[in-house]
Amino acid sequence: VQLQASGGGLVQAGGSLRLSCAASGRTRSSYAMGWFRQAPGKEREFVAAVNWSGDSTYYADSVKGRFTISRDTAKNTVYLQMNNVKPEDTAVYYCAADDHFGSLYADHEADAWGQGTQVTVSS
Repeated sequence: VQLQASGGGLVQAGGSLRLSCAASGRTRSSYAMGWFRQAPGKEREFVAAVNWSGDSTYYADSVKGRFTISRDTAKNTVYLQMNNVKPEDTAVYYCAADDHFGSLYADHEADAWGQGTQVTVSS
């Protein structure tokens, strides 16, 4: 599966941004999808994941209550709605996909990765 992320940009602290990730190259969308991020000088970290049907989600504690992950199975697209963003949310955000939901939220591993999209939050 190929992943194409979009929607990054510059936003003020307290503002909102929505990231999108379109999947292609596989007819069956029975895979979990998620978002990870990597800030300069830091390791990649898990942000959120959603199962193949969209009815189960996991979030990192740092974004819980502020970010919402969702997916449109008809469009093979996953979204990350980012509300009340903070300067510490500044990072390159990567979408990911894996056949196993647990690989994303527990192991923080994925079969496929998209290119990153930069999110910069100004204070």
